[in-house]
Amino acid sequence: MTTIRFAVAAAVLVFGVTAGVLVTAQSATPTIVVYKTPTCGCCTKWVEHLQANGFTVVAQNRDDLAPIRAQHGIPQPLLSCHTALVGSYVVEGHVPAADVKKLPAERPAVKGIAVPGMPLASPGMEHPPPQRYDTLAFTADGKTTIFARH
Repeated sequence: MTTIRFAVAAAVLVFGVTAGVLVTAQSATPTIVVYKTPTCGCCTKWVEHLQANGFTVVAQNRDDLAPIRAQHGIPQPLLSCHTALVGSYVVEGHVPAADVKKLPAERPAVKGIAVPGMPLASPGMEHPPPQRYDTLAFTADGKTTIFARH
């Protein structure tokens, strides 16, 4: 009888620890791959913004981002200076880390999100005077909606 109690207690302990590890692993901030040109200072600042917000960033310097953007179907009007991939989503431009974190957490039915152009006050573009800007969600067929306002 004592052996059975010990086995049950050990199983509960192992399951509890394993479940805790799984929850922790699932809630961890995912890795994001950033494609940028090697000389762009604002892209480097955006990478630093992501890292400061808990992301593991794999930065890939490329002289030409057009093939990456074409491969991932980013609509021309949404382009900015860098492109990133997080999970199955595309992130274009100076998107705040809080918006990027929502993608794997909420799993919206979109291809990705973008901050078109290079608005002042967006992460990596912290220059006065600040501009209001939107993060746009886009679908595979190019339709856009407002994902967040800043």
